Amino acid sequence: MFQVNRYFEDKVTSIAFQTADLPATLGVMAVGEYEFGTSKREYMTVVSGALTVKLPDAVEWQTFVAGETFIVEANLSFKVKTTEETAYLCKYE
Repeated sequence: MFQVNRYFEDKVTSIAFQTADLPATLGVMAVGEYEFGTSKREYMTVVSGALTVKLPDAVEWQTFVAGETFIVEANLSFKVKTTEETAYLCKYE
């Protein structure tokens, strides 16, 4: 069955499911700035909109648009901000 996750006063919502190869979440983010922690390696793909990301140990923010993916290793935290409602797919390894 699907599991619904809600974060940041419902400004980020995702649905967890199992893909053919890895567990994943499909989610949406409202306009804002958020910080996430990882427990597994995450492959995050922007589906719609754009995410500006400050990856662990990065000095500068980097923007990812629909179709682009970034990776965050396990047990780290990263910051994201968005100026438009954005959808994403996150796979966990």
